[in-house]
Amino acid sequence: MLYHLFDYLNTLYDIPGAGMVQYISFRSVAAIVIALLVVIFFGKVVIRALQRRQIGEEIRDLGLEGQLAKRGTPTMGGIIILLAIVVPVLLFARLDNIYIILLLVATVWCGLIGLLDDYIKVFRHNKEGLQGKFKIVGQVGLGIIVGTVMCFSQDIVIREHTTTPVEKRIIDEATGEEIITSSQQIRLSKEEIKTTKTTIPFLKNNELDYSWFVGGNEILSWILYVVVAILVVTAVSNGANLTDGLDGLLTGVSIPIVGVLAVLAYLSGHVVYADYLNIMYIKDSAELMVFGAAMMGALIGFLWYNSFPAQVFMGDTGSLAIGGVIAVFALCIRKELLLPLLCGVFLAEAVSVMVQVSYFKYTKRKYGEGRRILLMSPLHHHYQKRGIFETKIMIRFMIVSIILAALTLVTLKIR
Repeated sequence: MLYHLFDYLNTLYDIPGAGMVQYISFRSVAAIVIALLVVIFFGKVVIRALQRRQIGEEIRDLGLEGQLAKRGTPTMGGIIILLAIVVPVLLFARLDNIYIILLLVATVWCGLIGLLDDYIKVFRHNKEGLQGKFKIVGQVGLGIIVGTVMCFSQDIVIREHTTTPVEKRIIDEATGEEIITSSQQIRLSKEEIKTTKTTIPFLKNNELDYSWFVGGNEILSWILYVVVAILVVTAVSNGANLTDGLDGLLTGVSIPIVGVLAVLAYLSGHVVYADYLNIMYIKDSAELMVFGAAMMGALIGFLWYNSFPAQVFMGDTGSLAIGGVIAVFALCIRKELLLPLLCGVFLAEAVSVMVQVSYFKYTKRKYGEGRRILLMSPLHHHYQKRGIFETKIMIRFMIVSIILAALTLVTLKIR
């Protein structure tokens, strides 16, 4: 909003200093500061409102140390995160940017699904919340929207790298004759193209085109890409939801993830850096750094209230939104195949649940009694059962997330 306002005023009156708002770096810093201020000043207001209305978490007794002491802690605090993301993005991002629009839609969409789930738990006193099939329908719907827009929007284009022969003339010192040698130089083409290409680590050019799997058929490529978008949104959103089981855990783990996505968005959307790193140039994707900065500010600010002992829980309002936004963010910058590494903590949490449930059912059929691989799932509860204090678990998981984030950045140069 302010970008467009200052751009308009600057063309009319040539206001000194108005050009600063045009810089992504300035707007990103402003977004993270405003997000922090929104959480700090409005967080307490929201928490008090939740306490007055007795919107507290219903805790099931799972035999975990200190668990029952959390009963009654305000939930639905994800509203604070959503507010702290949306406000600075509306203020400082370019609202005509298709990627910003997609991420705003994802934020509100997943936030509403989570809000409905929390509403059923708190006000209808149904501990199961929104039925799983309805959550899946919502996530599938978002995946279809994102996949379709990515395939058909004319604003979503990339530039490919091209290889051009380069001649080099040198003088032979012995004979004095001129020798012509040739080499190949990689440069970004000037042509902007529509494609279903994505980034894949460890291959020669770090690129994979989904259309390759369907023989280049445009319709089948769109269907395949939409299926991938649905799987990514569903998997990451549910993985984030499962991770939200300890004070500050999901918040702390998500901060380095969002930070890396913001950096990748900036590098991919900058002609010089994309050329230098030999990575896919995605037009207008650098604007997503503003969104990433706002989200980082919101998560860091929320950690102030959500760290042990938590003053507020984000609930599904926050966890589903965080996972959904991370998934759509990665799809926008064509880095969705990096998510198993970048979101390795989410993956481990989800796999721990699937393995535990599958093994329990298998052993129950075979031996008549269900057996467990872990003491409890998701994975963070297993460590709680082993007597590790939840603050230590949260910090260690966050350290692992930082390591995975660093490894994700390294994959840009490993081919």
